[in-house]
Amino acid sequence: MPYQKIPLNTSPDQTFQITLPVDGKNITLEFNLKYNEIAEYWIMKITDTVTNTVLLDSIPLLPGDSPANNILEQYSYLGIGSAYIVKASNSNADYPNSNNLGTEFLLAWGDTI
Repeated sequence: MPYQKIPLNTSPDQTFQITLPVDGKNITLEFNLKYNEIAEYWIMKITDTVTNTVLLDSIPLLPGDSPANNILEQYSYLGIGSAYIVKASNSNADYPNSNNLGTEFLLAWGDTI
């Protein structure tokens, strides 16, 4: 299953739309990512662009204990795919912070599992 890299940067409040191939069809989702300065982690909101319905809110962008940890696993019923926070460097950081999202940690998207 091919994965698509979601383009992220370290802007502390970013909103963008992207069309993703998921389960044999293209879906367009709006992403809103915010950095929580106090807790020092990123959260993600996903909105359906067709219905303008918020599908998920306040999803923490934290990698799991293994590469197989799908941060959307419990939401597979939505049919919006699977997502993984991937450590892409030899950084000492355990999770994305205000300086390394999109460079040292990536968001990969694929079919619903």
